[in-house]
Amino acid sequence: MSGYFVVFEGGEGAGKSTQEALLAEALRDRGLTVTQTREPGGTPAGEAIRHVVLSPEFTGLDVRAEALLFAAARGEHADKVIRPALDRGDVVICDRYLDSSVAYQGFARGLGPKRIRDLSLWATQELVPDLTIVLDIDPVEGLGRFQERDRLEAEPMEYHQQVRAAFLAMAEEQPDRYLVLSARDDRETIAAAILERVLAGMATA
Repeated sequence: MSGYFVVFEGGEGAGKSTQEALLAEALRDRGLTVTQTREPGGTPAGEAIRHVVLSPEFTGLDVRAEALLFAAARGEHADKVIRPALDRGDVVICDRYLDSSVAYQGFARGLGPKRIRDLSLWATQELVPDLTIVLDIDPVEGLGRFQERDRLEAEPMEYHQQVRAAFLAMAEEQPDRYLVLSARDDRETIAAAILERVLAGMATA
């Protein structure tokens, strides 16, 4: 694959959508082809699964069923969207990916990070990002930016604190594959740091 795969991770309200849009614009201004996508979602099947796993209508969904649904959506997404885009040479920018499942289901749900990671690796045929950007924010502040919350956003604060700790722990284990930035910095500062890291990564890929 000749493309470059960038994933944005982090807690709720960290500003991922803003930074994804700024990065995509900066790369397109440089003549690069960018595919923007999200998880769960990105395909018709993935969007249907997104409704199930995020809608308050399905509060109480079995945690193992939840993990399997996320993995199913990811496998379809990798096959139908991400791999074809990378094969074309695109820069793929994805809102959440494998690490979200590891953080939310593996750590915070207590299902085991290795088990959940292995499930997603199997579903995606070992497709991992070239770079994962973690926008770090205190869940109290991040969730305070929402008036309405989906099923996962409505989980107790302790759950979201565990998610935050999980993202930071994963980044600490593999610093070469992660960029951790404070979501409290101004958006231009964050965007500049992201673009610098992405361009450097692409130059050495």
